[in-house]
Amino acid sequence: MAEKKKILIRIGSLRHGGAEKVLVTFLKNLPENIYEIDLLLNLYSGKYLSEVPKWINVIYLNKGEMITTNRVQDLPEKAYRVVYQKILKKFPDFLYQIKLKRKVYDIEFAAIHGMRDEILDSPLLSSKKIIWIHNDLSKITSYTPKEIRKFFGFDVIMVISEKIKDLFLHHAKDDFERAKIKKISNPLDTEMILSQAEEPLSTSVFKEHLPSFISVGTVFPQKGFDRLARVHKKLLDEGFLHQIIIIGDGYDFQNLKTLTAELGVEKTFSMLGFCDNPYPYFIKADYFVLSSRYEGFPTVLSEAIALKKNIIATEVSGAGELLQNGELGLMVENSEEGIYLGIKKALENPESFAVYQQKLKDYEMPFNLQNSVAKIREILDSL
Repeated sequence: MAEKKKILIRIGSLRHGGAEKVLVTFLKNLPENIYEIDLLLNLYSGKYLSEVPKWINVIYLNKGEMITTNRVQDLPEKAYRVVYQKILKKFPDFLYQIKLKRKVYDIEFAAIHGMRDEILDSPLLSSKKIIWIHNDLSKITSYTPKEIRKFFGFDVIMVISEKIKDLFLHHAKDDFERAKIKKISNPLDTEMILSQAEEPLSTSVFKEHLPSFISVGTVFPQKGFDRLARVHKKLLDEGFLHQIIIIGDGYDFQNLKTLTAELGVEKTFSMLGFCDNPYPYFIKADYFVLSSRYEGFPTVLSEAIALKKNIIATEVSGAGELLQNGELGLMVENSEEGIYLGIKKALENPESFAVYQQKLKDYEMPFNLQNSVAKIREILDSL
């Protein structure tokens, strides 16, 4: 029997984010007998930890929940984590000797763009190196052309949308670099989504007499939930009664709660926190809203399509591809005004969404879990 391919995968934690969910979905569908995988986390934390297959060896730099506040009692632990991780990043030889026990890997895999330097600075010069890009880096100001060029130090650059692919093709210098860029659709377990959607709601939050809009994601500025709160307030002031439900947690959770209090909309802008199974809420809600400022290929939008929801989405990377340029849902300008006009249209003219429902009725995703996993395995096996 051939020796198993040794792979090191790095990610910050397994918190409730799209990239983390996609990684765990991928790992759950890998065969144990072909790969030997070490999963190195900066922080042993997150809702998806329990879903990592038992045969995968999980290693971590720090343990405990993510510290998102500056409470006095948390500062020593927070400072320790930051300093410890910075030391290991600056002196990777220590990490590979102490934590990884001088193990030699065939492949080193950065599961998010934020792990670029950790993998490229690896002392293992013989390993092949892969990175998985989930975000449109052109929307992140720190990723200048010079910074984006650094990604070409990888042997393979996996991207999840045409827009991200175009960004890297634009910065590639020759055919050799262009050949490194591989577009792979995110593994999406539609059968699991449809099955879980049939489960009962864990919290009764819907007000039956009000049109309902749901949005799901990690609560931080990228997702634009603050824009959604201000739009909600504006529409309420104009006499359009409705409710908004946010499912997700993140470092901006308390800030968003404070904003809803300042706006006086706490009774109709519900924040449920993280939910293991958000799909029954998708089913119950009248509309799904993607309010993001930027994305790579929004997994949550794929889930909304799989569940045949009425969709309102900002024009971010991946949204046009997924919604077939507005055939499957309403695409709006990526602004507060765009979100406002989209939700207002749903409230004033709900029958206008019938055209999308007609298209969604018989629509099947052009990609599936098996195809996506097979394509990633093809890359791993070729290195």
